[in-house]
Amino acid sequence: MSGHGTGHEAEELTIAAPPPVRGGAFTRTWWGRAWVRALEDSALDARQVKAGRAHARAGAVGAVSVRPGRITAVVQDRDGTAYRSDVLVRTLTDEEWDRLLDLAVDSAGHIAALLDHEVPPHLVEDAAGVGVELLPGIGDLEPECGCEAWDHCPHTVALCHQMARILDEDPFALLLMRGRGQRAVVDALQARSAARAGGGTPGAGAPAAPGPDAQAGVSAAEAYALRDILPPLPAVPVPAAAPGEPPSLDTETDPEPGVEPGALEFLAADTAARAHRLLTELLAGDRPGVPATAGREAALTVAQDAVRLAAGGPPSWVAARLASGTGRSRAELDAATRAWRYGGAAGLAVLEESWTPGEEDLTRAAARLAGAWEDGERPELSRSGARWTAAGGRAHLRLGEDGRWWP
Repeated sequence: MSGHGTGHEAEELTIAAPPPVRGGAFTRTWWGRAWVRALEDSALDARQVKAGRAHARAGAVGAVSVRPGRITAVVQDRDGTAYRSDVLVRTLTDEEWDRLLDLAVDSAGHIAALLDHEVPPHLVEDAAGVGVELLPGIGDLEPECGCEAWDHCPHTVALCHQMARILDEDPFALLLMRGRGQRAVVDALQARSAARAGGGTPGAGAPAAPGPDAQAGVSAAEAYALRDILPPLPAVPVPAAAPGEPPSLDTETDPEPGVEPGALEFLAADTAARAHRLLTELLAGDRPGVPATAGREAALTVAQDAVRLAAGGPPSWVAARLASGTGRSRAELDAATRAWRYGGAAGLAVLEESWTPGEEDLTRAAARLAGAWEDGERPELSRSGARWTAAGGRAHLRLGEDGRWWP
């Protein structure tokens, strides 16, 4: 046999004997029929073919061993005599494998079909176009049997028919006979896909440019099937200890009218800090898939975002711009900033939104407030709506609509 030396001869697949076939076609796929047709075209004695088919239907073939270049099984005659039978198939050379694998990588449909245990006709045709014959032809199935027949005997015919049933279910067995099993093929396809993604092309030139009939994208079924051979995802990034420094805008070129370089630098630094925080929290996995701050900073109004920016400690002239731009005094902005630092948008809402709690809310809130002090330590409190003030105005508390107390 030719074509050995691929380094994959150690692979072997053993398939238990299936039950006998009771009527109907022996094989149901076009590639299984092609395998049987190669046998029938090769055998010189039609009576042996007929007898071997009857053997296979009767369940006379034991477990089938599939190895590169050879399939083997023990086949029993009706009198119980058992013979070891082998059928030899030419394996592909390394160079032929390179051409076949490059062909498969260039077509997502070829890979998807194989992983879905199908052999599309266009794969066989395309392989033949690059000089690689996947399915056997006349004379490609070479028999060896313990009965010492010089041509295909009922035992090797039965083995070939059983192999057709195996190929119906697992076309990768055909590739194993040709020299490489499923794992080796998938690994090679994955390596080639990774090399293509990185600009390399092991064992071949650059992929062919798509023709005029090429379609954009692949179907969902093909994309899912490709999961086993696509390049692996990169490792989860490890965020830096701190956000990077934004570029300085202090250049010799005068800014456009109305553009404040200092304000842009502040906004760039704020954006970098937010991105760093969101990434760090997401990778920490406190709430899988949802950054802890995403809900707090989502869909902020301009006025709320101005407070958020002010809480970041901008230069005083930026803070003054933020206050005037949102209709606040500096004192109001400072109070809003403190509220934001306590609780983000929720804390700001407690400061700026008025509501009147009902009697049930007041009773429940008063009970919680009373438990915050030891006996005799609770200060005198006066209430106005949802706001409580300690005697002398030295402390203020506000009751939020969520039932929590805020300083």
